[in-house]
Amino acid sequence: MKRPTIADIAARVGISKVAVSYALNGRQGVSSATREKVLTAAAELGWTANAAARTLSGAKAQTVGLAVARPASTLGVESFFMRFIGGIEAVLSQHSVGLLLQVVPDHRAETAAVRRWWGGRRVDGVIVVDLFDEDDRLDNLRAMGVPFVVVGDARDHPAVTCVWSDEISGMRQVMDYLAALGHRRIARVSGVAAFRHTAQRTAEFHAGAERLALEAVTLQADFTGKDSAQATRHLLTRPEPPTAIIYDNDVMAVAGLGVAAEMHVSVPGRLSVVSWDDSALCQLTHPAITSLTRDVGACGADAASRLLQVIDGAPPGAFEEPPHRLTVRASTAPVRR
Repeated sequence: MKRPTIADIAARVGISKVAVSYALNGRQGVSSATREKVLTAAAELGWTANAAARTLSGAKAQTVGLAVARPASTLGVESFFMRFIGGIEAVLSQHSVGLLLQVVPDHRAETAAVRRWWGGRRVDGVIVVDLFDEDDRLDNLRAMGVPFVVVGDARDHPAVTCVWSDEISGMRQVMDYLAALGHRRIARVSGVAAFRHTAQRTAEFHAGAERLALEAVTLQADFTGKDSAQATRHLLTRPEPPTAIIYDNDVMAVAGLGVAAEMHVSVPGRLSVVSWDDSALCQLTHPAITSLTRDVGACGADAASRLLQVIDGAPPGAFEEPPHRLTVRASTAPVRR
């Protein structure tokens, strides 16, 4: 079957190909009634824009990019990114905009990927995740002229649009809750230390321990179950093991729960477990895991909406997501005396 063209639309509506082009690209020069007829005919014929032709004409790519510097295996099991990407797609699909996703080994490769996309007019803008201190990606993107939105606390960059969550108040909720249950030795298995959200959680974890007169230790992992299991074994074999462990994501928390079972450490009898970023994993384990809950899909949707606004020329701004809320389940309990 022959692919429909602008000429086919022009023949059906009875106008010139130039007028059809103007109508399809939202340009002035045709009436709203004519534009409506053109769009209707295009839909009936099954016409879609030719990406190469649109690029040559200087039209938008109708695609945004997301490069993630994480192992591909991590993305396959970590529900955060699946829910986050789902939220992005929910917004983009409403605007007939596609998502170009690429997994890269590090942030330098991420910048190189965006440079290729932008130079080839393959994207109209990008979403930046996993912000860290002294993040040169932001200056590089601004120098390239790429519209972008940061998912993370970039309020120290007033010229940058960001969608951020209050990690400090979330950690404070958890620390106050565990202290109220009588826990005095609390550990934390963190994500990548260089990420700004990890650093904020770590700082508040130790500040909260000092405020509440608790013993506290942080071990770094990489958001994977393997690293978390190793860290958990190390913690539970200490002469005075913690009575509560906070994990930076659901995958690590479930892995920690498995290690506790392997070592015959009852949860929550001898160990309370808390996860950051609630998910179905936390709800389906036994016992179900107490978690800091937030709508990750809504965060992705907000990031996509803000990016589309930035692409259209909206001024920069910092937009705070709804706060985390502590969802108490069976994995936490008062300390046994």
